[in-house]
Amino acid sequence: MDKTRPQQVQKGRGATANPESRFLASRSEQVDDGWQDAKQDGQQAPPGKTPTVLYPDRTVTLITRNQSPDIPFDRSINPYKGCEHGCVYCFARPTHAYLDLSPGLDFETKIFVKTNVRERLLDELGKSGYQCRTLAMGTNTDPYQPAEKQQRVTRQVLETLLEARHPVSMVTKGQLILRDLDLLAEFAGLGLVSVAVSLTTLSNELKTRLEPRTASPAARLRVIKQLSDAGVPVGAMVAPVIPFVNDHEIEDIVAAGVEAGAETMNYILLRLPHEVKDLFRDWLDVHYPMKAERVMSAIRSARGGKAYDARWGTRMRGEGNIAELIGTRFRAALKRHGILNAASPTLRTDLFRAPGQRQLSLI
Repeated sequence: MDKTRPQQVQKGRGATANPESRFLASRSEQVDDGWQDAKQDGQQAPPGKTPTVLYPDRTVTLITRNQSPDIPFDRSINPYKGCEHGCVYCFARPTHAYLDLSPGLDFETKIFVKTNVRERLLDELGKSGYQCRTLAMGTNTDPYQPAEKQQRVTRQVLETLLEARHPVSMVTKGQLILRDLDLLAEFAGLGLVSVAVSLTTLSNELKTRLEPRTASPAARLRVIKQLSDAGVPVGAMVAPVIPFVNDHEIEDIVAAGVEAGAETMNYILLRLPHEVKDLFRDWLDVHYPMKAERVMSAIRSARGGKAYDARWGTRMRGEGNIAELIGTRFRAALKRHGILNAASPTLRTDLFRAPGQRQLSLI
């Protein structure tokens, strides 16, 4: 970790640093040359505050494909690049580097909004040879982050998928999902949807530090209950499990999730790819300096001596004594509460109605 990097805590932001993209060929450093009074510059944000800015993303292909053998889907849609929720541990942060932006504060303040989503989705679903399989949302960035309230991109995607009778699975930390309960209930009646709500902690204090702009733990439990009451298949994700930060809550989180109505539960061990490693360590130094090294040591012990091991089959769970203990505790908690299958339900694909194919002119 570079100790020279400035560490600061902005209210409502998760990252404490803003390192440049790893792909930049040159580096720049901002300095005060005395020629401009920052107080008189109307273009600058107030000291210590970074505003959120939305940018249109010129969407060409909406559906992203993957061939990863350790995840239960091969296609996904992320309505937004970047996420204002500001979860410091987010494994998607390094994707902002491909935009020559920082995986730090830029990731949670410079948000790209997918455009023309209905047209693009109809086009892709209507292609000759398209095979219907469950389409995942919330796998990279949250489809119900704050921008969705006004942008309604996720809502458009759901409306289009429902018209096509296409199955969809969703993961979120946002209570805004309840706005779309009408659509989700209709999906559920057809066997076309499953939802997982991320329950990282039951502590408001830790939530505010770790996931600053997400719904409170109590609000997420209410989301689970309301989805369950509406007949929407809903589970919970204890993700990520962080040794010596939230792992002591595993049993309590499982109990709370089941009581709220979660039918399935799963967990993921903290993942620290690329820049996330240093961002998370900076966050530990700011918020938990006395146990920062202990946490990192435990993570390395579960990742073959490194901060992260990206091998398929081990990246979600880790290995070694600490990883095995976490898995054992989680499985015991599920058994105690009568959950024997941690997997989400299989969704129907036989109802799919491909959008109208373009016909060749006879003239």
